[in-house]
Amino acid sequence: MRHGRGAAAVGAMPATVRKLRCAVYTRKSTEEGLEREFNTLDAQRDACEAYVASQRQEGWVLLRDRYDDGGFSGGTLERPALQRLLRDVEAGRVDVIVVYKIDRLSRSLMDFARLVETFEAHGVTFVSVTQSFSTTTSMGRLTLNVLLSFAQFEREVIGERIRDKFAASRARGMWMGGKVPLGYEVRDRKLVPHPDEAARVRRVFALFAETASGVDTARRLQAQGTTARSGRPLDKGDVYKLLNNRTYRGEVVHKGQVYPGEHEAIVGQDLWDRAHAILQVSPRARSAANRQHEPALLRGLLFGTDGRALSPTHTRKRGRLYRYYVAQRVLKGDADVEESTLVRRVSAEQIERVVLDQVRNLLRQPEIVAGTWLAARGDDPNLTEHEVRGALQHLDPLWDELFPAEQGRIVRALVERVTVSSAGADIRLRVDGLAGLAREMARPAADEPRAAA
Repeated sequence: MRHGRGAAAVGAMPATVRKLRCAVYTRKSTEEGLEREFNTLDAQRDACEAYVASQRQEGWVLLRDRYDDGGFSGGTLERPALQRLLRDVEAGRVDVIVVYKIDRLSRSLMDFARLVETFEAHGVTFVSVTQSFSTTTSMGRLTLNVLLSFAQFEREVIGERIRDKFAASRARGMWMGGKVPLGYEVRDRKLVPHPDEAARVRRVFALFAETASGVDTARRLQAQGTTARSGRPLDKGDVYKLLNNRTYRGEVVHKGQVYPGEHEAIVGQDLWDRAHAILQVSPRARSAANRQHEPALLRGLLFGTDGRALSPTHTRKRGRLYRYYVAQRVLKGDADVEESTLVRRVSAEQIERVVLDQVRNLLRQPEIVAGTWLAARGDDPNLTEHEVRGALQHLDPLWDELFPAEQGRIVRALVERVTVSSAGADIRLRVDGLAGLAREMARPAADEPRAAA
C-alpha cells in the first residue's frame, strides 16, 4: 500500500518547466526628466518586470542587469545599452527580450529587421507588454510591420518638426546649444562674452591682420603663452577656425544662411574685414608675399673688408626666392677691383644663420652675462645677475618662435657691426643693447601677460 501511494505521487508530479531568462530594455529619446528619482525609464521597467512576474509559471526569470538608454533616438542602433544587450544575446545569456512598446526597441523598419534576424539566429524572442501579437503567424508579422511603419512615420514627423523649430530659432538669432566658442560662456541659455577669452580671440584676429600668416600667428601666440580653453597651445588650425567663426561678429549661421544673433559681437567690423581681406588671398600667395617682404636681418649691419656695407637683394628662379647681400662695388660695377679678402656676394640665409648662431653662443658665455648685468644695473639696481642670466637663456629657445620683424629688432639691438671676409665673420655686440634686452625680458610690462591671455 505504501509503495502504491508512492508510485501514484510520483506519477502526479508536473513536468519540469524550462527557465527563460528575460532581459528588460528601456529607452527615452531625450535626457529631460532623467534626473528625477522616478523617471520614465523606471516606469517602463516596472511595467515590464510586472509582466515577467505574471509569466512565472511559464518559467520566465528576470535578469537583474539593466539595459537602459536615456537620451538616445530610436532611429539608430548605436545605443550603449542596446549594443550591450546584443552582445549578451550573441553570448547566449538571454532568452526573451521584454519592452514596454515596440518603438522602444526601434523606430526604423530596416533596423528592426536586422534585430529580428539577430534574435532568430540565437533563438531569442521578444515581447511588448502593451501590444499583444505573435510573430509566429503571418497576421502577427503583418501587425508588427504596421506598428513599425507608424513608429517610423512618427519619428520622421518629429524629426521634421525639430528641424523646422531649430531653423526658425536660428533665423531669430538664438543660441541652440552645442560647443561654446572660445570667447563666450552660456548664461540663461544665451551666449555672453567672457572678458579674458574675448581678449584672446581679438588677439588672434589682430595678429593675423598684422602677419597675414596663420603659421606666424600661431607661432607668436604660442610664444606669448596664448592657449585654448583647455590650456592647449593654439595651432594654425585653431587660428583659421577662429577667423572663420561668424559667431564673433554677433551672427549665427544655419545651412549657409547668416542671421543676426542675439549675442554680442566680440570682434569689431573693421578688424573682421581686415582679417578676411587677407583670407581672400590664397595661402600660397600670402606665403610667397611674406617671404618676399621678409626683412633683411643684417641690413645696415653687414660690411665688407673695404668698409662699405653689403646691400640686400634677391632674385627669383623657377618660382623660388633667393636672397643675397651684395658688395657695393659689385652693385656699382667696380668688379675689376680685386681684393683677396673682399666678399663680393653672400647668401643671406647662410650669413644670417652664422651671425645668429654666434650671437647665441656669445649669450651663453659667463663674461657676457656678467657684463650685461653690470650695464643693466645702471637703470635697474634691483635687477639680479640670476634674472639677467635667465633672460638671456630664455631668448635662445624663444628665437625661432619670433616673427621676422621682432627678430630684426632684436638683432639691431644686439649687433653693432658685422664684418664679413673670406676668412669668416667678425661680430661686434652692443653691450647697452644686451642690457636693455635683458631688462625687457626679465621685467616684462605688467599688462603684457594679460594681453596675451
